Amino acid sequence: MNYCELKLNDVANGPGVRVSLFVSGCTHRCKGCFNEESWDFNAGKEFTRETIKTILEALAPPYVTGLTLLGGEPFERVNQLGLLPLLREMKKVCPNKDVWCFTGYLFDEDILGRMCKEWEETEEMLGMIDVLVDGEFVQEKRNLMLKFKGSENQRTIDVKRSLQEGKVVLLF
Repeated sequence: MNYCELKLNDVANGPGVRVSLFVSGCTHRCKGCFNEESWDFNAGKEFTRETIKTILEALAPPYVTGLTLLGGEPFERVNQLGLLPLLREMKKVCPNKDVWCFTGYLFDEDILGRMCKEWEETEEMLGMIDVLVDGEFVQEKRNLMLKFKGSENQRTIDVKRSLQEGKVVLLF
């Protein structure tokens, strides 16, 4: 897995001060995407053990709220495989920090309906995510007034409650 950018103090991609990892590779290719350079799976730098160490160190201060995964597309299979070691380690080292993830896939249709059935890694990864902003960016539904998302079709989902209740539960 590669990544395009790592922001160690980000306030734009979730609540509070966050560490944000922009993974490389996306097959959605949304018109008007804010991060087209991340579509290429080979873009950026290789995600290594050293990258994981840097992220965990950046998450350590008490003022850091959590980790945000975006891209690119975190739920592309190669990215799931690359992110799982980070998420496993993070949950051990700082279990009280939350994980936000931005995906163009739909939680109920694509992730639960297909990916969890095809790849065992998807269910494990999903179990470590607290909030999922789902849905492709749609240029015609762009709205700059939305909190932590770009178009009106996207949803901010409370993953834990959704899994417990067996239906999509929106955070806001």
